[in-house]
Amino acid sequence: MNKRSLLQSALTLALAAGFAPGALAQDKPLKIGVTAGPHAQIFEQVKKVAEKDGLKIQVIEFSDYVQPNAALSAGDLDANAYQHKPYLDAQVKDRGYKIVSVGYTVNFPMGLYSKKVKSLSELKQGARFGLPNDPTNGGRALLLLQDNGLIKLKDGAGLKATPLDVVSNPKKLKFVELDAAQLPRSLDDLDASAVNTNFALSAGLNPKKDAIALESAKSPYVNLIAVREADKNQPWVAKLLKAYQSEEIRKFIEVEFKGSVLPGF
Repeated sequence: MNKRSLLQSALTLALAAGFAPGALAQDKPLKIGVTAGPHAQIFEQVKKVAEKDGLKIQVIEFSDYVQPNAALSAGDLDANAYQHKPYLDAQVKDRGYKIVSVGYTVNFPMGLYSKKVKSLSELKQGARFGLPNDPTNGGRALLLLQDNGLIKLKDGAGLKATPLDVVSNPKKLKFVELDAAQLPRSLDDLDASAVNTNFALSAGLNPKKDAIALESAKSPYVNLIAVREADKNQPWVAKLLKAYQSEEIRKFIEVEFKGSVLPGF
């Protein structure tokens, strides 16, 4: 049998077995990593929109910020949607991930919360203040405190500011650094905490009503969809982004979250 006949026979067998070009991609859902809460809720809707375009999605929830990138890098996920670019940039630099952003999703304005005071001006001297312990969200929280006049950071501290960069702290706030997911629970023990909106909502907090200060919607912290660099030009990436950035998803975000989560596209 010549090479041409062998090729034709192999193709016939592949077709018979259901492995026609593209069939495998359609039959095997894309695994998308998200954090529990709004990201998961939104992606359940994206899943419905994407299916109309022939794209099957399996949503996989995580309870922290570290594992979704590790899983994506290891090939256990096809994409993830839970982080902003400063966090992704830090992860790529620190861990050497070959992961890139392919498009924007939503913005979660960070809030400052307390069960002990109703305004930042009521915080007493030496108040214990919770911060996310990852560099980008910790810096974000410190910038929010600076914007509200509680501290001053040294010039050039930027998005990765740490408590060591605080040059003025009139109330002598004592910073307690915790995993971001733990910060809503810290409100029982601390005087106040900075909480990412996805974790605030999961804990039953309403940023519009419960936050004593809220970040501006115009910030560098718009969330994104990330994929492995080798996959960024795959056809499914464009389909996934199209589904997420559709008018259906925009309306869902606006109605479901009532301004607590903002479309970033």
